[in-house]
Amino acid sequence: MSILRIVKHGEPVLKKPCPPLDYDSIRLELPRILRDMWDTMYAAQGVGLAAPQVGLHLRLSVVDVRPEGKAQRLVLINPQIIACEGSMFEEEGCLSLPGVYAKIQRHARVRVRALDARGRPFEMEGAGLLGRAFQHEVDHLDGKLFIDHLSFTDKLKVLALVKDLRRDWM
Repeated sequence: MSILRIVKHGEPVLKKPCPPLDYDSIRLELPRILRDMWDTMYAAQGVGLAAPQVGLHLRLSVVDVRPEGKAQRLVLINPQIIACEGSMFEEEGCLSLPGVYAKIQRHARVRVRALDARGRPFEMEGAGLLGRAFQHEVDHLDGKLFIDHLSFTDKLKVLALVKDLRRDWM
């Protein structure tokens, strides 16, 4: 079991969009990378983790929102949101911004297309927490954080809080 260091707000890898991942080039390393990402996500009590959050510039994320209390481990390689509908305004947090939460606007339902851990294409619809997790993780892979969805004034308030919390992160 390897628990990796979670990259925090302000580290450059979080703002760099990840290029599409060539599955064949990572196929042999993928089981180890995924095992470490799962271990890290569960240890941090998260529901999703993108590769940039552990310092890897890979278009890869894992999600497990535990529907009905049961694990539903989803691997998303090269995920794309292909459809969305509705909206919701709910509180969100991020493992790369520990202790920071803010209400942001997201789509209520999304459809994602990706490759799974075996390189097979799939599509899946997510609503509620799962839909929010899909959007949150795709944002990470595009070099965005959830606070990037805030209004200018709300973002300034959050960044002031981040400045105070940063001492605790180190």
